[in-house]
Amino acid sequence: MSTPSTPAAAHPATPEQDPIEGIVPMIPLVIPLVGGVLIFLLAFIAVFLG
Repeated sequence: MSTPSTPAAAHPATPEQDPIEGIVPMIPLVIPLVGGVLIFLLAFIAVFLG
């Protein structure tokens, strides 16, 4: 009686992973790819309008 009993679901064995921690390793690949696509689109617009 001195120790309160807690259900097993209250304290999971493995903590949930933060969604941000799943995205962070992809940042070095995503930023250059998005930058390259943006530069291509801006150049295409400049040539098309020019």
